[in-house]
Amino acid sequence: QVQLVESGGGLVQAGGSLRLSCAASGRTFSNYGMGWFRQAPGKEREFVAAINQSGGVTSYTSSVKGRFTISRDNAKNTVYLQMNSLKPEDTAVYYCAKHSGLGIASSLTSYGYWGQGTQVTVSS
Repeated sequence: QVQLVESGGGLVQAGGSLRLSCAASGRTFSNYGMGWFRQAPGKEREFVAAINQSGGVTSYTSSVKGRFTISRDNAKNTVYLQMNSLKPEDTAVYYCAKHSGLGIASSLTSYGYWGQGTQVTVSS
């Protein structure tokens, strides 16, 4: 059983930065890709970023490219999402998720374990 715990969310003004962390339990963290998703009120959960097992391959949704950076520290069983130049439209609950297989993916159905989410609110 894998447990994922997100932290680092909060309230920030537009143009500001936040760094989300996701701590994973278990000994096989380095064997799987990880992803970040978000869900705004009244909207479906959407893909934000993904990273492969080693951290050498990443993928982003177009709206966050150049502003967000996903990274991981396999020694600490932790994946991060550095968010810069935040916009009000980035407001959402952010979830980290563990890929069910190798590599990276943007589809929700490719992820078998999810954290409880952390709220990010960007004021204008």
